[in-house]
Amino acid sequence: MSAFTLKHRRDSGDTPRLEHWGANSEYGTLRDVLLGPVDHYHWLETSSISKKSLRLGYRFDADVARAQHAEMVDAYREAGVKVHMLPTDPNLKYQVFARDSSVMTPFGPIVTQMAQWWRRGEYAPVIQFYKDNDIPIYDMISAGSFEGGDFMMLQPGVILCGYTGERSQAPAVQQMKGWLEAEGWEVKLYGMDPYFVHMDALCVMLADRLAAVCVDAVEPELVNWLKAKGIEIVDIPFKDAMELGCNVVALGEGRVLLPSTSLTLKEKCLALGLKVYDPDISMIAKGGGGVHCMCQPLRRDWV
Repeated sequence: MSAFTLKHRRDSGDTPRLEHWGANSEYGTLRDVLLGPVDHYHWLETSSISKKSLRLGYRFDADVARAQHAEMVDAYREAGVKVHMLPTDPNLKYQVFARDSSVMTPFGPIVTQMAQWWRRGEYAPVIQFYKDNDIPIYDMISAGSFEGGDFMMLQPGVILCGYTGERSQAPAVQQMKGWLEAEGWEVKLYGMDPYFVHMDALCVMLADRLAAVCVDAVEPELVNWLKAKGIEIVDIPFKDAMELGCNVVALGEGRVLLPSTSLTLKEKCLALGLKVYDPDISMIAKGGGGVHCMCQPLRRDWV
């Protein structure tokens, strides 16, 4: 069994995949998930969504946020997923968005580097979690900021990674790209406007060869590239995407976790024969993150 280390990655590639943990896609059956605590969460001016919530005078209710987080946890457990929680740090108000501080690969998690100063400390509890659970870290980003919401394992051997130059920066995503290309993976980099924050606001896998994409918000070149990979696109309206309606989690076995407000995608998923879990996370989402932002897969079935 692999023991904890801060660098499991082999410089030459050919890094052994983890025995118990890891994933090679965004849609293999989800067995274990890492979530962040909601205890100290409140809205900060982190994105266009949270800035709008504050500008319009919406009132944050911590009790409602905690209840909605618990509803999401219950949905995971109902789907048979084992839920793990990051250690709580009262200084980290956005720790609930566990997707960003690390990303899982077949070879172990990459510990990322957060762009905004109030999130930079998130590296500490995530490293502590991996150490406590004896999960070897693949490597740690050092070339700039890189946040996990931009990282998508579309299918085995193929990664899509967005970057805006603000939250995820070109030198950092190039660092990650070099590591995984040495393992034989294809890494597609996609530059995007900072308004959208992360790739998972615009493109997320629903199942094998099936993705939710806001076609109006991405370049035709990306749509064509996805189609060339054999991926069918479920188009999400721009307005829905801007309310995190595309920010969803594939649970595997034809099941999807999405927010209760994502009515268009829910209807389309049901029409495709997918089973839908739809917790209400509206109080959390007004701070700029959806269910995918809160989800770090620790273990998925290999596909």
